[in-house]
Amino acid sequence: MKKIEAVVRVEKLDEITEALEKYGYPGMMVTHIEGHGRQKGLIEQFRGREYKVNFLPKIKIEMVIKDQDLDKIVTAISSIARTGEIGDGKIFIYQVEDVVRIRTGEKGEKAV
Repeated sequence: MKKIEAVVRVEKLDEITEALEKYGYPGMMVTHIEGHGRQKGLIEQFRGREYKVNFLPKIKIEMVIKDQDLDKIVTAISSIARTGEIGDGKIFIYQVEDVVRIRTGEKGEKAV
């Protein structure tokens, strides 16, 4: 099993969620976060003055998936999240040793 952490633009969440549900992955954790990468924030104007916004709003999607679904899930997320502009986000992939569903005690892929 793999754990995916995808950091994406806020406006892409609904579209990504719909695609993941179609692939049979309705379960995910979503966290509203702030951060920056290479773009190092923005310079905006308010009432004629410039100010720097160091951290931009992002969404972090976390989910555990079966190994055989990794490529299609990563492709789905990256194709939807891609705008071609700086700040599209990143996908991190981790190995998961085991999962236990607390309610039933199921383990492994059955618990995903």
